[in-house]
Amino acid sequence: MSGNADKKKDTTKKITGLIGTIIFAVFILGLSHSISTGFAGFNGGLPFMVIAIICILMAFYDYWDDCFRKK
Repeated sequence: MSGNADKKKDTTKKITGLIGTIIFAVFILGLSHSISTGFAGFNGGLPFMVIAIICILMAFYDYWDDCFRKK
């Protein structure tokens, strides 16, 4: 009985983690795009874009580490 509940919990964790990480990535990329195309221009938005990409990569790594990596 406990094995089935753990499997269901793992599947739920994978799905909700992926949805949350994708929503985070879309928000940050949209924010970066808005800064780069707005008043700051591409050169002004470039440092934020680099930091945003690094943060998104770290979020996806954390998702992978938490859900798929063998412990």
